[in-house]
Amino acid sequence: MTEIRWHKEARLEAEATASFYRERQPGLEVRFLDSLEDALRRIQRHPLMYRKVEGDLRKCKLPHFPYGIVYRVRPEGIELIAVMHIRRAPGYWKQRK
Repeated sequence: MTEIRWHKEARLEAEATASFYRERQPGLEVRFLDSLEDALRRIQRHPLMYRKVEGDLRKCKLPHFPYGIVYRVRPEGIELIAVMHIRRAPGYWKQRK
């Protein structure tokens, strides 16, 4: 299976989002993390399936949550750039290239 390498800030975004959902409703963070893991498995299986959003960057939306995974496919694996809220500050992650 294709290796996924996380950008440091993307990992922090995923953790912060899980914490936010845990504070809102206990157990909701588990649903978020399960949705995130499922999306990562889909990306690993079919990395070119998701639409390009800019250059070689692609976005996979998470079901049931207003979040998307921004990533790029490299010869050495998948580079996860951001776990972004879809309705907030679009493009804030562009400096991470």
